[in-house]
Amino acid sequence: MAPLPKLAVRNDPAEPFKKLEPANDNNASRPIAATPWKLPDPRSIPPRQWLYGQHYIRKFVSVTISPGGVGKTSLGMGEALCMATGRELFGMKVFQRSRVWLWNGEDPQEELDRRLAAACIHHGIAGREIDGMLFVNSGRTMPLITAKQTKDGAQIAVPVVDALVEEIRSKGIDVMIVDPFVSSHAVSENDNMAMDAVVKQTWATIADRTNCSIDLVHHAKKVGGQEVTAESARGAVSLIGAARAARVLNPMTADEAGKASVDNRRLHFRETDAKSNLAPPSDKSMWYRMVGHDLGNATNDMPSDNVGVATLWRWPNATEGLQVSDLLAVQRVVHVGYYKENVQADNWVGKAVAEALGLDVTDEKAKARIKELLKIWVKSGALSKVEKEDSNRKMKPHIVVGEWARDA
Repeated sequence: MAPLPKLAVRNDPAEPFKKLEPANDNNASRPIAATPWKLPDPRSIPPRQWLYGQHYIRKFVSVTISPGGVGKTSLGMGEALCMATGRELFGMKVFQRSRVWLWNGEDPQEELDRRLAAACIHHGIAGREIDGMLFVNSGRTMPLITAKQTKDGAQIAVPVVDALVEEIRSKGIDVMIVDPFVSSHAVSENDNMAMDAVVKQTWATIADRTNCSIDLVHHAKKVGGQEVTAESARGAVSLIGAARAARVLNPMTADEAGKASVDNRRLHFRETDAKSNLAPPSDKSMWYRMVGHDLGNATNDMPSDNVGVATLWRWPNATEGLQVSDLLAVQRVVHVGYYKENVQADNWVGKAVAEALGLDVTDEKAKARIKELLKIWVKSGALSKVEKEDSNRKMKPHIVVGEWARDA
């Protein structure tokens, strides 16, 4: 595929830049008049134009926030392949096959080629499936500076925005992923007014003028191992305020790894909604796992490249592999014993589960699974929590059989 023409991005001070103004004040030449509103037939209102899941949507800017090294670029590439091919590789709804433009401001073109090729190998995607549907550029060969900071304040590069609009229209691009956002401007990240204007007057304007979806991939600030949220986005908070949807990526924690019986938690990360003005927030996380793929490109002097690919990973179900007879075995042990709910107790009910299922209660992974099983069975009513006197004649929570399981 022939490379896209290089955009006219210059560092010449004489280049025409337009001073950024707050978006709400950029209408002085327009008449101000209150427009009467009448209730329309809701069925006549066009539905929102989602393209992929509830993150990519036409005419809007979305933001992906992540610490470094988690997998945000690999995820974006995987989603680009989902949209370009129309395949639901991650189980997320692809509403229509879309032309996607990936712009990466950090990696050289050959590295982008490696990562995308590895993803195609993993998912079994042939070149013909993405011909004319996927466009890829490196910021090292095609810089993309939409705004810059000057002594007079932040200013927008009008020719760059116009060139982007023209290119998106001419190629019929539906989605553009800008990774990372910081490489696409030269404005102070801590300037709220400037960042708000950069998003609204460049990327939101581009999205609106071209009817496409724009995703800005943004770094999270260091949070000392704490959960990354929308507020963890580096720099001014106005970036999140100017976007219509935001999501965060977090690496798997040690506690989560224990519960999921995962050996190498650094290969896993999860996606959660950080903000969504257009859709209800997701109740559950989407999990991904990085899988290495050998490109088979070794030479006499160099070994072949092993490249990580983001893949869908499902949280394991604690009951997987168990039968009704296993639950019955647990109930029988619980029924003839005297077991407390407290995991610290000598007669913790988890020990009954371990006895019935042949699990090692001293193994941390087995113990985590036992805890999950107990939650499931108490919630289902197979086991029940009651207050009973213990050996010290104090009322303590105990676990007893609830509704007996029926083994067909």
